[in-house]
Amino acid sequence: MVLCTLLAGAATQAAERSEGFAADLAALAASGFDDMDAVVERIASSDHARAVPVMQALLDGRLYRRKSDDRVVIVADAEAGYVLTDAVDGAELGTVSRRKVKRINVNNQLRSLLRGLIARAALASADPARRLAAVEAMSGQLDADARDLLAERATQEEDARVREAISVAIAIFDLENGDAARRDAAIDTLRGSLDPVARGRLAVLAEDDTAPRETRRAAASALASIEQRIALYELAQTIFFGLSMGSVLVLAAIGLAITFGVMGVINMAHGELIMLGAYTTYVVQLAMPEHLGWSLAVAVPAAFLVAALTGIAIERGVIRFLYGRPLETLLATFGVSLVLQQAVRTIFSPLNRSVATPEWMSGSIEINAVFALTWNRLTIMLFMLVVFALLMAVLRYTRLGLEVRAVAQNRAMARAIGVRGNRVDALTFGLGSGIAGVAGVALSQLTNVGPNLGQAYIVDSFMVVVFGGVGNLWGTLLAGLGLGVANKFLEPWAGAVMAKILVLVFIIVFIQKRPRGLFPQRGRAAEG
Repeated sequence: MVLCTLLAGAATQAAERSEGFAADLAALAASGFDDMDAVVERIASSDHARAVPVMQALLDGRLYRRKSDDRVVIVADAEAGYVLTDAVDGAELGTVSRRKVKRINVNNQLRSLLRGLIARAALASADPARRLAAVEAMSGQLDADARDLLAERATQEEDARVREAISVAIAIFDLENGDAARRDAAIDTLRGSLDPVARGRLAVLAEDDTAPRETRRAAASALASIEQRIALYELAQTIFFGLSMGSVLVLAAIGLAITFGVMGVINMAHGELIMLGAYTTYVVQLAMPEHLGWSLAVAVPAAFLVAALTGIAIERGVIRFLYGRPLETLLATFGVSLVLQQAVRTIFSPLNRSVATPEWMSGSIEINAVFALTWNRLTIMLFMLVVFALLMAVLRYTRLGLEVRAVAQNRAMARAIGVRGNRVDALTFGLGSGIAGVAGVALSQLTNVGPNLGQAYIVDSFMVVVFGGVGNLWGTLLAGLGLGVANKFLEPWAGAVMAKILVLVFIIVFIQKRPRGLFPQRGRAAEG
């Protein structure tokens, strides 16, 4: 009996609350700007489940009044007009033409109030990410009541990032509105903070001639501390971008390091093999548009096979007749590169093609306000390391790898002990070409795919191979990463083109001193 009474009382209270909420919405639709503030605050304090969605819809300009019965609704765009949702209970009300409803307008003052009320409601959320977003939305726009609300929330908050955001928001308020003691405490709190609002307020205070000298000095000192932290994170960001660029160079050059180091062939079509890998990725995505998340997993082996088979065809059809004639090999492979470019233009047209980035590679890991690691670059760096490790395993632990190393160190001796040089040459060229195709898969996630894609990386690939030591994979790895980082450090003050020229000049000077690169190839053939 008692339970029934409690349930009946709860139902009555819920009905009364819903009726009061509906009355507030009707008043909101009928009020002018001068009266809407009070109505919105009543809605925010109603504890109704639909209060926050209604306020968000009002802020976004999606809260309307249906003309036929003055019912307050939330709208969503549709081809035939608007899809209506009841603002009180969320019930679907069908689709109407745009003339059947009228928007409930707001002004800038009401928008500011709505943002604050929505943020306050989010502070009670069980999700730390929502609470953090709410504090960040309130930061720099606090009044005395909101400051007290955050101070009270700080005593209950369990998440460290939210607590830090609350302390920064309170400090920003105290910086302009607190007494001397609070202002000094706020400066200490903001020392080293990377919050952009905090930096701006400290900069203003440091230049404020009306503020006490000690306060200005403290603000300037705190600002200098922030700038030092920013410089460190910018350095880390530059290194990260340099390593990601270096990873692309390693992927582009590692196949060339095998063919150039083992066979002594200057393959000018290497860039076009990279291009074929990128176009293979594009075709795979066309074939499976509903499964973009898995497309790269299919594209990697497909690109390897396409480029490897093309490389073997080039070696068997052209290069094997030109061994020992490097100039003619260079000219022949340059001709092959032109043929491949024209074939791609004929099949896919000369226009660049865009390859979609899977959802799992999109976005970034935000370390703080000035430093973030993008998932696509992180993935490419990890992918390069996996490819490098697999290639090293193939060369070290398989029969093909043993034969490749034997031919690379002393071709004549390898043939004398029964190694079939022609077979090793074909498979080695295919292996290097396949890795070039895999590099094209990675490049398709960073740039548009076009017939000239490979030309942008062929010169860089040769520079990496020569700088690291012809035929030495570890040298290729270190050279690629090193040149990538060097480029990113030079670009801010020299420009992208001049940075490449400076790197090229450095390599030319370096090769004059060490003709065999950082890590010279070992073996009698290398010494001869």
